[in-house]
Amino acid sequence: MAEIAVLVVDDQELVRLGLVALLGNEPGFRVAGQAADGLGAVQEAARTRPDVVLMDIRMPGIDGLEATGRIAAHPDLADTRVLVLTTFERDEFVFEALRRGASGFLLKDTPPARLLDAIRTVSDGGALLAPSVTRTLIREFTEVSRRTVEPHPHVDLLTEREREVVTLVARGMSNHEIAEALVLSPATSRTHVSRAMTKLEARDRAQLVVFAYQSGLA
Repeated sequence: MAEIAVLVVDDQELVRLGLVALLGNEPGFRVAGQAADGLGAVQEAARTRPDVVLMDIRMPGIDGLEATGRIAAHPDLADTRVLVLTTFERDEFVFEALRRGASGFLLKDTPPARLLDAIRTVSDGGALLAPSVTRTLIREFTEVSRRTVEPHPHVDLLTEREREVVTLVARGMSNHEIAEALVLSPATSRTHVSRAMTKLEARDRAQLVVFAYQSGLA
């Protein structure tokens, strides 16, 4: 099994070196590089093309949110996933990080084993949010959708079943849970999720959740 290449981004050297040491001592992971600010993160990501970027938010110059957006939009980094790792769980950070293309959001007090699992999840194309962050995310999206709904330009391409599936994805359900809720096989559930992501041009499930709430499907 190929190693997961990780780019570590944090302006605090002690934190950065701690993450590098953790990943360097764990089988199945490889440190692709490190950066101390947002601009450096974008440059290193373009140079090393990592599988996952561990991204801090508060940094000098270009912050982690801007860097996440630049990486997500970079034509050579379509397969790179960003996992935001921060001490902050404020609503606007959660919403903005995911809106700009982050695949996950964890707090820095996350236990090492949980962090490693999160990197694996994001690398495999899954979405990852800490439980406390999930609650703030849903609250933020609910408030946003109440104020204004901006349907995705391709939302009309979804079939009725795909709309149902996207709604359940936005509620945090796994493919297996969606299959049970709609009385489908797990394979059929995965197919519907995959087709919906393709039609909406979503990078991963996290972005699919963003599109669902912005389009009024959840």
